Amino acid sequence: MNINYFSDTDTALLEFSDKQVSETLELSENLYLDIDDNGNPVSLTIEHASISAHLPDISYHQIEKNKKLA
Repeated sequence: MNINYFSDTDTALLEFSDKQVSETLELSENLYLDIDDNGNPVSLTIEHASISAHLPDISYHQIEKNKKLA
């Protein structure tokens, strides 16, 4: 996954795969989801990202599967 921020347009682009975009869905006035032929997400565009997505505060957390205790 790649996250790109374009400060000149205040736009964030989250890329989930490099597949060909088949359709762009407008989820709201500032949120667009690109999907492939199978309906899988390719990318997500966030307009006015510094306000709506609280950029540049980005963090990543990997949550591990719970292990059974003996």
